[in-house]
Amino acid sequence: MNFAWLKRYMPRGLYGRAALILLLPIITLLVVVSVVFIQRHFEDVTRQMTMALALDMHLLQAQTDQAADAGQARARIRNLSGPLQLEVDLPVQAVPARFSRYFYDLSGRVVIETLKNTVPGLRAVDLVHDSRQVVLWLQTRHGLARVSVSRNRVSASNPHQFLVLMVFVGTLMTLIAFIYLRNQLRPIKRLARAAEAFGKGRVVEYRPSGAIEVRAAGNAFLDMRARIERQIEQRTMMLSGVSHDLRTPLTRMKLALSMLEDCPGAADLEGDIADMERLLDDYLAFARADALGDPVPTDLKELLRTLVETSARDGRDVALAPTDYTGNMPLRPIAMKRACGNLIENALRYGSKARVSLLSGEKSVTIRVEDDGPGIAAADREKAMQPFARLDAARNQNKGSGVGLGLSIAQDIARRHGGTLRLGQSEEFGGLKAEIVLPR
Repeated sequence: MNFAWLKRYMPRGLYGRAALILLLPIITLLVVVSVVFIQRHFEDVTRQMTMALALDMHLLQAQTDQAADAGQARARIRNLSGPLQLEVDLPVQAVPARFSRYFYDLSGRVVIETLKNTVPGLRAVDLVHDSRQVVLWLQTRHGLARVSVSRNRVSASNPHQFLVLMVFVGTLMTLIAFIYLRNQLRPIKRLARAAEAFGKGRVVEYRPSGAIEVRAAGNAFLDMRARIERQIEQRTMMLSGVSHDLRTPLTRMKLALSMLEDCPGAADLEGDIADMERLLDDYLAFARADALGDPVPTDLKELLRTLVETSARDGRDVALAPTDYTGNMPLRPIAMKRACGNLIENALRYGSKARVSLLSGEKSVTIRVEDDGPGIAAADREKAMQPFARLDAARNQNKGSGVGLGLSIAQDIARRHGGTLRLGQSEEFGGLKAEIVLPR
């Protein structure tokens, strides 16, 4: 059988699933025990005790019917009522509703059915007027008799105590199990928080604890985090060293060119050197994308406004769309400014105008940059975000020099904030639409 539909109704969180695994057997056990208890105690025991009362009613009827007149019948009843612990009135006129009980009186149903089947002269039974009494109306030769007997004669006293005790013990054990379960799940949640923080570029203090399996997972996470940090540090040091080593000969070349007079092609060489220096800056920015400090509350709207105004000072067509977003977000402002700046520069490099939008959602905030350039084909968008990727045919690379790190840096910074970079086609301008989606 296919039970895939059942997944839609199952808890998604670890707490909910663990609670379901814990509570389902306990509830099932309580239900089974309750049914068995009601079957055995409320029905079998009550039926046996009611049969004993039925025998008393047979004796009472026989003694009453054998009396010569009503006076002698009442005298016989007085002799029997004491030993049998009965209260009998003979004769009586009014008869209530034939058989009455509360709907939740399970033992009362068994009492009425047993008396109806074993006492032939039974006219009515009342279990509602007084919950401590069973009142019967019997038809005798000398008239209608009203018999009152204690409820304890036909059903066990305080039968609910067992159910109350069972529910109390079940609740207590569930509470104890929940406390134990919470202590077992706490190390898993701490590990999840540490992994999530590391994915967003933060290193939080974490010490493995809990069960052996959880400790093993925690130690594996710490080893992985240490390896990644070493790789990042080595990459940063390597590219920083390369950048530093290359700047020295470039500086000498610039100095040599500045001393040449009227040398053909000197201006072109100076431009090439400037491009090389800019490329080295891009390499270094890419290498240092992971070491950008800790997040601080940042006004994202103000950050984008500053970037747009800076880009617009050069006479370029870039604007910030109106937004209803307010408040601060925990961001690395320098890194986020670099990522958004890269998107704006790319839009203005390959298009004539750009628009920046800030969209506020229930669970995320989206920074959108659109341009009217040639865009990027859907099949090439994943490649465009890889380091050093150059899509000459798609993005008209002759409009500027670059090494294909702009989108890669933006993507890395978005991921370090727990977000992502998405590429698409602008519906309004027809060019590229780049979106940085950040979780709230």
